[in-house]
Amino acid sequence: MTLLLNNVTKKFGDFTAVDKLDLTVQEGTMYGFLGANGAGKTTTFRMVLGLLTPNEGTITWNGKTISYATSPEIGYLPEERGLYPKMKVEDQLVFLGELRGMKKADAKRSIDQWLERFEVPQYKTKRVEELSKGNQQKIQVIAALMHNPKLLILDEPFSGLDPVNVEMLKSAILDFRNNGATIVFSSHRMDHVEELCEQLSIIHRGKQIVRGSLRDVKRSFGRQNVRIKSDHDLTVLEAIDGVQGFTKSIEGGVFQIEDERTAEKLLAAALQLGPIRHFEIEEPSLQEIFIAKVGKEHA
Repeated sequence: MTLLLNNVTKKFGDFTAVDKLDLTVQEGTMYGFLGANGAGKTTTFRMVLGLLTPNEGTITWNGKTISYATSPEIGYLPEERGLYPKMKVEDQLVFLGELRGMKKADAKRSIDQWLERFEVPQYKTKRVEELSKGNQQKIQVIAALMHNPKLLILDEPFSGLDPVNVEMLKSAILDFRNNGATIVFSSHRMDHVEELCEQLSIIHRGKQIVRGSLRDVKRSFGRQNVRIKSDHDLTVLEAIDGVQGFTKSIEGGVFQIEDERTAEKLLAAALQLGPIRHFEIEEPSLQEIFIAKVGKEHA
């Protein structure tokens, strides 16, 4: 089952929120959808969910236009959480499950399983407002997963979770992917995107500025890093042709370079200074690529 956005544009008056966006998310793929605040991610998600209508272009899920009939197949975790604070956890989740087409008995069974998996069964009869922010987030996640959707849209899913619970949620998301779900994943944590996503897009001011596999995006960036550990002052190596930047550290430093030929020159020059303990060519991080493409003010 494939999610396909073709030349999708959304305008609000004279403002273009999303401009000619193309996305193809294959079955069993986790797709990173990245952008600074206000880039158009939430608007895109709302169009995918059928809450907004594009001015131009088409959006299809499994070859069909998304409608109320496809709602049971979709799970959505919004960045802005939307639980009813006075409702008890079980009542809240049963209600949301029934909105997705679940029978009450099936919803209750699923709720029990997910509460156990997320290690919060004791909160079943608690009001949402009695829970910590992190546990409220778990309940919101359960609401997105409990009906076993085939298309998952996750907007900042790890917000409010400590490292232990982040790993717990990662495991659940990966299970969905391994069972063939199609997942669109948005996060400001680039390390999470690098770890989980095979394909990605970066949008900036509504326009798609990067698209492809994580490997191809890194290769096309055209820059690499060299990490050198040495007791000598490496600052003098910054003047070597092809070095685009240098960050000094206690153990040595990291050089941003144009290509591998520059790395060879760096190695030769570093050895002339004296012994080195470590020399490694590193691929650029997604964080570096994002900052370079979008701008430091949005990182």
